Amino acid sequence: MFIKRNIIEKVSVGGVYTWNEISEIHRTRHGIYQKIGQVISLLTDFGKINPCYPDSHGETTDTIFYTGAGRRGDQKLDSFNRAMFNAIETKHAVPLFNKLKVGQWHFLGFWKITEGKYTFDEAQNRMIWRFKIVKSEK
Repeated sequence: MFIKRNIIEKVSVGGVYTWNEISEIHRTRHGIYQKIGQVISLLTDFGKINPCYPDSHGETTDTIFYTGAGRRGDQKLDSFNRAMFNAIETKHAVPLFNKLKVGQWHFLGFWKITEGKYTFDEAQNRMIWRFKIVKSEK
């Protein structure tokens, strides 16, 4: 994995952090941070700040339906979304951060991407990648 152990050990599940703190782990403003086809970490706001990414919980808070990369038009199977499919195969857990407001990020722990589907989102009138992610013990 590309995250240095000493950096990830600085955050605690449930903690709230600044962008400067989490950007040591998630080094891009994209929701999916990937390197060489491997997902490193994920960002969400559950569609509250960026409605084009309407992530939502499943039947429990241990499941999230995560929207793939791409703000406008039909989403493509680009490097970000391909990395999500790669993570299904590797079964590795990644850190997930939820944006509460400008400058505040809540660490939701580690999650595994388990499924991906290309589906029509009626609210946005476009095709999106919808990934199922489940909470992991790490």
